[in-house]
Amino acid sequence: MVSKTISVTEEVFKLLARMKLPGESFSQAIKRLVRRGRISECAGLWSDMSEDELEEIRRNIGLMRNQAAEEFSGSEEE
Repeated sequence: MVSKTISVTEEVFKLLARMKLPGESFSQAIKRLVRRGRISECAGLWSDMSEDELEEIRRNIGLMRNQAAEEFSGSEEE
């Protein structure tokens, strides 16, 4: 495997070090981070979704929020 040396500022190095996962090399971290897509690539992906499907998603999100809120408020009592 060929290696290349790059220079980054101390600030960038610290940011990258914080974003690295445990056991991940800097090369692996950079590769993982640059593979992220752009939000604009998602535009229109659900354009053919029916109103019923959309409502079911909204309902499920509401249920998950309520469950999380209940779990969070219950953890304060312990």
